Amino acid sequence: MDLHITLGGRGDQATRIYRQVRDAILDGRLRAGERVPPSRELARDLAVSRNTVAVAYDRLVGDGFLEGRAGAGTFVAMPPPASGSRRAPVGALRPSPRFTFHERPSVAPARYDLRAGHPDGALFPLATWRRLLTRSLSASPDYGEPAGLPALRAAIARSVGLSRSVRASPEDVLVTNGAQQGLDLVGRVLIEPGTVVAVEEPGYPPAREAFESLGARVVPVPVDGSGLVVDALPRSARLVYVTPSHQYPLGVPMTMPRRSALLGWAERHGAAIVEDDYDSEFRYSDRPLEPLQSIDRAGRVVYVGSFAKTLLPALRLGFLVAPASLRPALVAAKRLTDWHAEPAAQAALASFIDDGQLRRHVRSVTRVYATRHDLVTAAARGVLADRFTLVPSSAGLHVTLLAAPHVDVPRVVARLRSADVAVERLAGFFLEPAPVDGLVVGFGMIGADDLPVALDLLDRCSSDRPTDLP
Repeated sequence: MDLHITLGGRGDQATRIYRQVRDAILDGRLRAGERVPPSRELARDLAVSRNTVAVAYDRLVGDGFLEGRAGAGTFVAMPPPASGSRRAPVGALRPSPRFTFHERPSVAPARYDLRAGHPDGALFPLATWRRLLTRSLSASPDYGEPAGLPALRAAIARSVGLSRSVRASPEDVLVTNGAQQGLDLVGRVLIEPGTVVAVEEPGYPPAREAFESLGARVVPVPVDGSGLVVDALPRSARLVYVTPSHQYPLGVPMTMPRRSALLGWAERHGAAIVEDDYDSEFRYSDRPLEPLQSIDRAGRVVYVGSFAKTLLPALRLGFLVAPASLRPALVAAKRLTDWHAEPAAQAALASFIDDGQLRRHVRSVTRVYATRHDLVTAAARGVLADRFTLVPSSAGLHVTLLAAPHVDVPRVVARLRSADVAVERLAGFFLEPAPVDGLVVGFGMIGADDLPVALDLLDRCSSDRPTDLP
């Protein structure tokens, strides 16, 4: 392996080599078992005599840092100490105040994983995807287009047009690295420092943080059983972020009268609407309402979608459909941030959609998720009904349970954690102090065999009755 050593000026060159190799081992840059360059090769690279390098290596062997192996070479003999990893200096630089976020507490995986927003990776047709990706790799040797592969843009336009009645041509589609990048791009072209952005309360924290990082003044707006309360929108808002198909995290859909009211409000106040249609593909009853984008006649809606839930989060592929007036700026923003999404994955996804694989996959996994949805809702209406109220939801990969006043939600979550169950508190989705609390129960990642066990643990951990929890 290449080993960077700096020798300057006169003096004991062997000692300089010794110290720099030793430091590389102690820092962890050279790991136990790795072969160091032969003395002849390193001497040539450093323009010193071979004897100088040999002296340094002999000292390192004598001190236990290196070991010689007959006929094989010289190798690192010891691992670095646990605290010996090399770190960059603390430094005097400070980030912009817009990036002084407190780290959001995350819910770690557990044996019984009830976190929201996570699909079941075991249901993904990996063999089909591997075949398509292998075929695509040979056809993607160069940089891609910032807006995305034309074939994928056309496939997405057809797919969302058929499944969601979104009005889009291939030119209207911009391929992104997930929905989060889509939100960031929209914010970059619409938000100035101080721009008022209205978000749902409770709502999706990463969206709020993306807008805040761009200098927006984020204002929470309450959600009721019909969706975002349009009458509560601040008159100064110039961007409204909503999840109308399946409000995150409550799960209620925005009614058609409320959708019409929101579009009218945006027209009167000159505002943009960002419609995040994050998991509308999975529906278990009722027909979906028209997206805001499909009934928008003024060109004020940017529609953001993702394949993270339908396929795999690790693929990092999403898209947005934008009015023509925003497209040049969005493409420029995409080029400036990361140039383009990964070409081979885009080509594979285009084939996956065009071959009908996406449609078949969504139908197949929806049946699986519907069974899990029914198990969770049955428990909420049954054994949990004296402690939680189910927020009705007929789509998505989670449901929300509102806690009764006598339920100590933090204690319930802690007990579940001790029982190896991961679940999220509803209070964590509020920007301001939460007026209610409860649990956001995901069922995407947990199998049919484990889900009844997890629901039984939820019953026992939230009950005041004596239990025999582990």
